[in-house]
Amino acid sequence: MSRPAEHWPRATTRLAAVIGKPVRHSLSPVLHNAAFAALDLDWAFVAFEVPEGGAAAALDGAWVLGIDGLSVTMPHKAAVAEALDGLSPTAKALGAVNTVVRAGSELLGENTDGQGFLDALRQDEGFDPAGRRCLVLGSGGAAKAVVHALARASAGEVVVSGRTAASVHATARLAGRASRVAAVGADLEAAVAEAELVVNATPVGMQGEPDLPLGIEPSLLHQGQLVADLVYEPAFTPLLAAARSRGAVAVNGVGMLIHQAAHAFRLWTGEDAPLEVMSAAALRALARPAPAGPGRRPS
Repeated sequence: MSRPAEHWPRATTRLAAVIGKPVRHSLSPVLHNAAFAALDLDWAFVAFEVPEGGAAAALDGAWVLGIDGLSVTMPHKAAVAEALDGLSPTAKALGAVNTVVRAGSELLGENTDGQGFLDALRQDEGFDPAGRRCLVLGSGGAAKAVVHALARASAGEVVVSGRTAASVHATARLAGRASRVAAVGADLEAAVAEAELVVNATPVGMQGEPDLPLGIEPSLLHQGQLVADLVYEPAFTPLLAAARSRGAVAVNGVGMLIHQAAHAFRLWTGEDAPLEVMSAAALRALARPAPAGPGRRPS
């Protein structure tokens, strides 16, 4: 729905924003403004580029200016978590916040990345991770959110693999008794072959890089697997191409992006997000030439 210019934005318009650096490539304004318009809500969403080390000052500014919701992306998720008045259990467990909500006199933090990933699996792909063997490649913020969410969804096994041993073990601990660490090499190859769900939570594949994550061989992938690459630009990464060539179902990170944003939208507005509208807006934006800068993935 398009709104007449004289009706929006107005002095009564409520504001939400995303903070990060870099942030000019973010699809969050596209998703949320499309959703606000579809539901005829008097809200607007903008992007603020905040340098590293500026998260606490940005929160102070958001409070003073009356901003009612923030999305948080790299490199601020941990710093924001430390500066807020309170955290949800998920945000506290991860030590990272991607959504800030104004609640009375407080700013509270949530992390919707993991739930967004689960929703994309279940609603978009019909895949329930309960009892399934899952492999997560990477140990950064996105990997931690996915590992934690898979454990909460009762995955049978959550294997984590990456290049930095200490970070990999810390990430795996988020899955509790379901966790296992796979060293790069024969152990990882066996984990790939056995996995029912393979998740790439590393940056490998952005900007059309030819490499596969952690040297995964296409021959290890097979029919019956779901391969999810959290990268969403380019939409078709080398990993997804390899997976499809081997008969696996292959999906990119657009679904997770939309569903995690939908949870933030609900927390801010109290309304269910119009997922189809947000999806169409994201696909239109991704079809346009990308701005110069890094590739895109939930971060």
